[in-house]
Amino acid sequence: MDDLYKAIEIAKNTRKNAHASFYYVGSCLVTKNGKFYSGCNIENDGIQSICAERTAFVKALSEGESEFSYIVVVGALKDASVLEKCLPCGYCRQFMNQYVDGDFKIYTCFGENDEIESYTIHELLPHSFTI
Repeated sequence: MDDLYKAIEIAKNTRKNAHASFYYVGSCLVTKNGKFYSGCNIENDGIQSICAERTAFVKALSEGESEFSYIVVVGALKDASVLEKCLPCGYCRQFMNQYVDGDFKIYTCFGENDEIESYTIHELLPHSFTI
């Protein structure tokens, strides 16, 4: 459980690095061997923006990681003092599904009291596209 709280803090801190117009998201991906990979959403003037979840996955995958336990996702308006319930978009769900087991968890932390909810990838993406 300590690792989950550490991942939440990493996601919260990384959220501050977002390059976004109004909604800032941070994430922390935890590998099965206990490594942490953070990510934030990065927008640009084109249509090729990248979400925090995919940022964390791309960092981990590019460093040779291939086994993942869970990801924490936090988000809110840029200057908000309280986080909102934030879950991965459909694109991120499908992207993650290609690299994780069915028991992979997605955590979100939100509200005045830092409530934590978790979902499996299959709960959030029940009819995924697979080849």
